[in-house]
Order: sequence, then C-alpha cells, then structure tokens
Amino acid sequence: QFVESGGELVRPGGSLRLSCAASGSHLRNYAVGWYRQAPGKEREGVACISSGDSTTRYGNSVKGRFTISRSNAQNTVYLQMNNLEADGTAVYYCAVDPPRSYCVGFVWNLPSDYSWGQGTQVTVAS
Repeated sequence: QFVESGGELVRPGGSLRLSCAASGSHLRNYAVGWYRQAPGKEREGVACISSGDSTTRYGNSVKGRFTISRSNAQNTVYLQMNNLEADGTAVYYCAVDPPRSYCVGFVWNLPSDYSWGQGTQVTVAS
C-alpha cells in the first residue's frame, strides 16, 4: 500500500528527503505517521501530519531537525531530515491508522500484524 523511498548513505550533518507514496488509498483522508527502526531497537514514531489542517507532531529526538509535509495532489507524504546524526540510521516507514485523521495520540499503538511497507534505509556515517 505504501512505497517509501529516498533513503541512502549520508554523512553526519547531512540532509535527506524521504517520500511515502500510496497506491489504492487516498492519503488526504488520514493522518500519516513516519516511523523508524534501528538495528536491534524497537520501532520508533518520528513524525505525524494530520489530514485537513496538516498539523504536525514530532518525536523529541527529531524536533527542530525533521519536517513532515504532504502533497494531496501527489498522494505523497514527505519527511525532510536535516542535520542528521548517527542515531538517524534506521529503516524508515510510513503508516496510517484509519480512521484517524489527526495526530492526537501519536505514536499510535498499531497492531502487531500491521502491514508495513518495505521501508527505506537511511544510513548516517562518515
């Protein structure tokens, strides 16, 4: 349902923009969250953007460095990541939790059998 892209190897302090494209559903109707999972760690909620007014929420570790945005025309949600640090190394995923249209309660407690996309690998290293 989701195709995440844009991940690559980047040096500390660098920037990347990730994309989350949807097929078969209209992202405009839902809040969309970005999550990441580093090797050996639990999946972590990074950012969320609401439908409608596009209000946003961020995890404490990325506030001020990451920006989430959406293009309803492109049916895509983006994650602009600036000043990346080593702890940014992870596979990044996007998710929706229908019928949620707002980020209240983010990080969502998604079911254990949630169907995640393939994710996109971000590696921060010199």
